[in-house]
This record gives sequence, structure tokens and C-alpha cells, in this order.
Amino acid sequence: MGEIKNVATLTNDEQANINRAAIEHRATWMGLIYDELKKDGINPEPAFRRAIKRCGNIHGANFKAACSNPDDCRDFAEVFLNELGRKTFEQEVHEVTETEVPVDFHYCALLNAWKKLGFDDETCAKLCDIAMDGDRGIAEAMGLTLDLTDTLAKGCATCKLCFHK
Repeated sequence: MGEIKNVATLTNDEQANINRAAIEHRATWMGLIYDELKKDGINPEPAFRRAIKRCGNIHGANFKAACSNPDDCRDFAEVFLNELGRKTFEQEVHEVTETEVPVDFHYCALLNAWKKLGFDDETCAKLCDIAMDGDRGIAEAMGLTLDLTDTLAKGCATCKLCFHK
């Protein structure tokens, strides 16, 4: 695992900053509840994963309903990768095709919150993977697969996601 580098470069966009603050707040709740359950001798991971995936399934169903052609990944990308999300996560969208949506995230507000709480890199990587169950749920609801290779929480330069058929 490399050293975590998660530094926002787009810092003067008011909407992105408001959105990041809301995401950090959500991540703070997640991290603290996870930590308290562990302190009580409870393994929170299975329940967290189920709940977050359910949330992703709900959002994925909404994205699917908003697509004019949900079988075309280009339509999914139009709905999922909105301007605010691109700024918030400093997303770099690669060539979107009918069958895949490759995108790199250069910044993560969730990870920023967990680092502010003082969680070690291993815990941050675990929380990140659990949080990604939401994106896995979105993919599932869309009838897609999500490949997640690199992650900021593992010390990579970006989070590399690819939604595909």
C-alpha cells in the first residue's frame, strides 16, 4: 500500500465545496459508526456493505429510469457523471462507449473525512471499499459490472472505475 495522497486541486468552486462538505459529513457518520461498533466488539462490515449496496441499488434504479436507453452506457454516463460530480471528485472521464464508462477520480471527499478523523491507511482502504459497494449497487441496478482497480485509499494516484457490460 502506497502513501495516501488525496489533495483537491479545484478549491475555488463554491458548489463543489458545498457538495464536498456534505459528502465529508456523510463519511464522518459512516466512519464513526463503524469505529464505535468495532469498539463494542461488533463486526460492522457485513451490515454496512448490505446497506450501502441497497442504497446504490436505489440510486441505480433512479439512474436507469432517467436514461432514454439504459442499455447504452453513453446514456448512463450522461445521467451519472454530471457536472457537479465531475468537479466534486475531480473526475477525468475517458472515452465513453456504448459498452463502457471509464472514469478516474482524482479526489475523494469521503477519504478526506476519514483522514481528518485520524483513521489509519488500512481502515481508510476498508471504508473506501465498503463505500464502493454503493457504486457496485448502481452498476448492478443498471445491469453493468464495475471494475475498480486503483484507489486513492490504497495510495494510488487516482481511483480507476470502469462501468461496463
